[in-house]
Amino acid sequence: MEPQPSLKKKTIGGLMWSFGDLIGNQGIQFLIQIILARLLLPEHFGLIGMILVFIALSNSLVDSGFTQALIRERHANQTDYSTVFYFNLFVSLLIYLILFMAAPAISRFFDEPQLVALVRVLSIGIVINAFAVIPKAMFAKEVNFKTQAKINLSSSILSGLFAVGLALAGYGVWSLVLRQLSMNAIQSLLFSLTKKWLPSLVFSMSSFKRLFGFGWKLLVSGLIDTFYTNVYFLIIGRQYSAAQLGYYTNASRFSEIVSQNLAATILRVTYPVLSSIQDEHERLKQSYKNITRLAAFLIFPVMVGMAAIGEPLVLLVFGEKWLPMVPYFQLLSIAGMLYPILALDLSILQVKGRSDLYLYLEIINKLSLTILLFLAVWLELGVIGLIGAAILNTYLEFFVNSHVSKREVAYPATEKLGDLLPIYLISFGMGAVVWLIGQQVEGNLLFQMVLQVTAGIFIYIAVCRIANIGELRTVYGLISSVLAQKNKR
Repeated sequence: MEPQPSLKKKTIGGLMWSFGDLIGNQGIQFLIQIILARLLLPEHFGLIGMILVFIALSNSLVDSGFTQALIRERHANQTDYSTVFYFNLFVSLLIYLILFMAAPAISRFFDEPQLVALVRVLSIGIVINAFAVIPKAMFAKEVNFKTQAKINLSSSILSGLFAVGLALAGYGVWSLVLRQLSMNAIQSLLFSLTKKWLPSLVFSMSSFKRLFGFGWKLLVSGLIDTFYTNVYFLIIGRQYSAAQLGYYTNASRFSEIVSQNLAATILRVTYPVLSSIQDEHERLKQSYKNITRLAAFLIFPVMVGMAAIGEPLVLLVFGEKWLPMVPYFQLLSIAGMLYPILALDLSILQVKGRSDLYLYLEIINKLSLTILLFLAVWLELGVIGLIGAAILNTYLEFFVNSHVSKREVAYPATEKLGDLLPIYLISFGMGAVVWLIGQQVEGNLLFQMVLQVTAGIFIYIAVCRIANIGELRTVYGLISSVLAQKNKR
């Protein structure tokens, strides 16, 4: 059994480098996205948005749930890794062939002739990504996010500079396509060279059946989740203009910088750590509870704050031509608040080996979303209505996920609601004050935003201190631990 100090040290170290990856990698990508948004048109981003659902689904198929199965496997060996590698590579080549042949049909569906070439070139990245799956899984098992952070940062910088150069040269939408492809290629190359892993000439059916037995349910769940995450691009691209989809695409990516990326950072650190204590029920529950509260403490105020400063933020960052994306960005920020909590609920089912319940939840939650989306389209509520359906569904998911996950970890919705409600109310109260400050201040957008952010941080910390929110002390402790480790070097 691993001692508590070792587990804590491993978690803190992983969080430090994983958050560093988030700030560095996503910061660079965000900067590149801003530059490209100013150089390109909303229509260019809309064209890429039309393809996203197909690329995202394909990448989920390539992984096939094996990554999570390998991370959870305590004694994965070379035969296991080689088997998964060959299977992933075969599936990626097969999917590329299917997309290549389906490109004309996709183009006709959206009535965009350019999509034929765009689909055929962008989907090459699916094959490239297959080469990085095993090295990434190995680093995750080791809770080694320092190396991953360096690789992700390097690939973001190099591919971003390449894309900006192409945009300045007038390549339009192709600068976005080649940016993604170059990032895929650089990441796969660096992961492979750094890990120095090569597959053996072996494919074991017993390894495949064992890992796929756990992973296939995650695969189906992942496909369902990926489809519904990207279904908005499909509906908006079909029903509205490429420019409208461009506004939604950038609003979605902008809001996800915090919610999904921070959630992914927390999950990729905590999943292997929690997996190592999966049989220690009380310790697992307490760790799961602490992580859930900490995730809410960090993400709730940021998402509400982003919505509150939405207009000056979009105008300052993207410029006047992107003003129509403001309401989309604000609503998507609110929709993204609960995403990390929902992801943690599903993650704990993976830790406990209940991929069957994971799949069950995905089916139930997406069925409710289908009904809500159908109503939004039928009532002709527009893009705002589609986003409203997403917000309502996240709250329904919260209660459904909590009800099901309590079977494995005794943390029911009522207890979880009691833990999260104070942070939720404080965040919205802070957001309301920040928004009111913005309404009173006119003139310089940068001054307005700095004033709003400063006021928001001060209000949130002050109220949390008065309300005796324990996560404030936890964050102070994490910062002190990081600084102490740094000083020892």
